[in-house]
Amino acid sequence: MAEFNYDLVVIGAGPGGYEAAFDAVKYGMKVAVIEKDRVGGTCLNRGCVPTKTIMRSSELAKEAREGAKIGVNAADVKVDLDAVRARKDEVLDTLREGIETGLAKAKIDLLHGLALVKDEHTVSYTDREGESHEVTGKFILIATGGNPFIPPIPGAELEGVMDSTELLEQGGTPFDDFVIIGGGVIGVEFATVYNGFGSHVTVVEALDRLIPTVDKELARSLKMSLQKDGIDVLTKCPVVRIEQADGRLAVVYTEKDEEKSIPADAVLMAVGRRSDVPSLLSEQLQHLAGERGRLAVNEHYQAASPSIYGIGDAIGGIELAHTATAEGRNAVAHMNGQEPPIRMETVPTCIYSVPEIASVGISADEAKEQGIEIITKKYAMGANGKTVLEDLGRGTIKLIADADSHILLGAQLMCGRATDLVGELALAISNKLTLEDVASTIHPHPTFVEAIAEAAR
Repeated sequence: MAEFNYDLVVIGAGPGGYEAAFDAVKYGMKVAVIEKDRVGGTCLNRGCVPTKTIMRSSELAKEAREGAKIGVNAADVKVDLDAVRARKDEVLDTLREGIETGLAKAKIDLLHGLALVKDEHTVSYTDREGESHEVTGKFILIATGGNPFIPPIPGAELEGVMDSTELLEQGGTPFDDFVIIGGGVIGVEFATVYNGFGSHVTVVEALDRLIPTVDKELARSLKMSLQKDGIDVLTKCPVVRIEQADGRLAVVYTEKDEEKSIPADAVLMAVGRRSDVPSLLSEQLQHLAGERGRLAVNEHYQAASPSIYGIGDAIGGIELAHTATAEGRNAVAHMNGQEPPIRMETVPTCIYSVPEIASVGISADEAKEQGIEIITKKYAMGANGKTVLEDLGRGTIKLIADADSHILLGAQLMCGRATDLVGELALAISNKLTLEDVASTIHPHPTFVEAIAEAAR
């Protein structure tokens, strides 16, 4: 491979990119990673980790305000968003330092700059000083994630209208009235955070329900739970414009063909993310970009030019950090003529609402569409001791199994610690365990996880 500078050039140092690089080194590959910003990608810098870090502060604020019911009285709870942001930055710095140390230890070259794939083996990049460089690789892996999508709504450019990246940098005190446009995962999680901070939050969604990718029953329960916590949820209400009114913002939407307005001190645009793959490809490689500007790949994550691979948000699909990581490892294995080490048929999804939502495998609706006869098992978390003593409210675990074999096919959870519990169910589904296998395994008491065994029974 002496004809190339590297065996693998990875574009993007997010979870998909840097984990793929680590795996490539284990195969004996010489690797470079090109990153235009900071290591960690969207997940670490602008997504999962900072959101969950400020969510921890939000949870503590809410618990303090509500502590009287469990015998703890905390008067005059105040939230200092400058301090919240400072802690968030400290967490991110620590994790970024760990990634950079790992890359250096693995002898992976970290190159800072904005990349352009010139041809099947050549990548140029412009560094922070504006100087252009060029490297070559036997393989190129595009792992660049995506960016917040801002829809063409009049008034979206007004001061106080933000995307999720901008919101994470907010300091000062929480907004009094906060409107979130978009009832997907990002919108719901930020609604939870700012409700915990004490803001009056309104979520406006054009579709008929929140988070259309989750089980319908869970979506209905989520809406009721948010409303119970004081969050206003408007569905089937497309936003038509944002305007200034009386020194504040006003979000104008339609409900049953009637225009209505909500006052706001700030507005979050949370309507999804878009890939920026076309900007990474030279003119001669633009044909590799498929639907919605994503890189078109086969089942091995390989583009039409076989030396170029893509993973994560760059190719679409289930746009989660752990999905990108798994795809990256499988792509590197394919480059080296090996079977994929990660099974992709069971990808857990997690939503950090209150209560949390998690799912893996298929839902009852999906089983029906596929003509699979199933049985459904449910367990109400109100009977779980750990849930009751931690005052985590109501919740449900629902298991879907094949009607004949009782092999577990899917699970949907809406309860405290759902995002931690789903891992066991992913393992059970991947290994084709039955309800009886799960039920016959001793689970510790008192714990949240024992509810899984109870559901299986």
